[in-house]
Amino acid sequence: MKKPALQLFLLLSLAALPSSFVALPSSAEHFPDRTGKLAAMRQSVWTEWCDALGRSLPVSPLAMKPLSEGAITSWEIPDSLEPHATLDFRSGTKGTEPEAGWPCYLYLHGSGPRDMEWQTGWQLAQAFDDAPAFYCIPKIPNEGKLYRWWQRGKLWAWGNLLRWTLAQPNVDASRLYVFGISEGAYGSQRLASYYADYFAAAGPMAGGEPLKNAPVENLGHTAFHFHTGDQDAMFYRNLLTQGTAEALDSIERLYPGEYHHSISLIPGRGHHIDYFPTTPWLSRHRRTPQPHHFLWENMEMDSVKRNCFYNLEVLAETDAYRTAYEFSTDGRNHIDISVKRVEYATTFVDRMWNIDLFFARHYADAEHGRLRVFLSEELIDLNRPVSITINGRTIYEGRAKISRETMRHAAKLWGDPLRLFPAAVEVEW
Repeated sequence: MKKPALQLFLLLSLAALPSSFVALPSSAEHFPDRTGKLAAMRQSVWTEWCDALGRSLPVSPLAMKPLSEGAITSWEIPDSLEPHATLDFRSGTKGTEPEAGWPCYLYLHGSGPRDMEWQTGWQLAQAFDDAPAFYCIPKIPNEGKLYRWWQRGKLWAWGNLLRWTLAQPNVDASRLYVFGISEGAYGSQRLASYYADYFAAAGPMAGGEPLKNAPVENLGHTAFHFHTGDQDAMFYRNLLTQGTAEALDSIERLYPGEYHHSISLIPGRGHHIDYFPTTPWLSRHRRTPQPHHFLWENMEMDSVKRNCFYNLEVLAETDAYRTAYEFSTDGRNHIDISVKRVEYATTFVDRMWNIDLFFARHYADAEHGRLRVFLSEELIDLNRPVSITINGRTIYEGRAKISRETMRHAAKLWGDPLRLFPAAVEVEW
């Protein structure tokens, strides 16, 4: 029997977490001083988290030697997620370590013979003009028809990679990037939408996903660079790249300044284009870990859904296949959240490859659900009461209590030093 997507996410994520970080206790130590102790509490909680993660992470640390040395680390994916799958990484640094720490690049290769593609990726990474940088260059574990970077065994690996990377004291947590070529473009486009709250920028090259697989709404604070040849018609890559450009242009007009993107169809080029402009463009961007406004379409990838995004944790969701969230705070301690059920209707199907290319979406208010809304001094004034509205109805009014256990729970959910939220409010409707 197929497990529910949310349950699958929990199986994939909690298995890698220190047991002391799994539960949010009902009792919490409260801090009446809402400013003076936060920095010290964050440092203490983060140190505790990193120590526990170092003892329990089910993978080996990646090498941080010079990238030119070609150091290899191997991760065994659990057989329950993908049998006989080993994910090999080449990893390493370029240039001189910045004071703020290394920017981190995840590069995904194409679908040719995997040893050749992996070697090419390592050579390209050394040549790209993006130093200083720390590179993670995986070799896809297996090959075959419809074998992809975003399937559940690889999602297990990406979750562990994000936790490990962000726990490194010499990595700049605000500068995580994902990009790839061809099959790696499809993978990076999907992962950019799925993990948008982690990546500062993403750069697929010579790809083109139907947007049902990678909703642009999620990219509100993830800069997006996408180049494809204008004659790259296989699987409609040029057409789908243009569709992504139009969708991002449209949503940028609705939310100016949130959807920074650079998408081009390269004149006269097919599947082979110039790969060198991408990472210099990515490197200029830093992520916004606690935005005051964002959209999130919570989608499945290989039957796996996330249960948290930016500062929201889903505790119980509508029965819909997908749910769309909009979060905004107005600077006056009011938070407005919209929660909608999403239904897709295919509007154009390719008859040659039988690909659903374009869609219409229909939305309706989610009639029930339960969320934990994490809060910080970046989002509200913690010294004053906060009000939370869901679909136009006020659900909560009162103080958001600061507690160490809330911060520890945030560390467990995201493993992110930039999202150690000291307060949270649980809402149900």
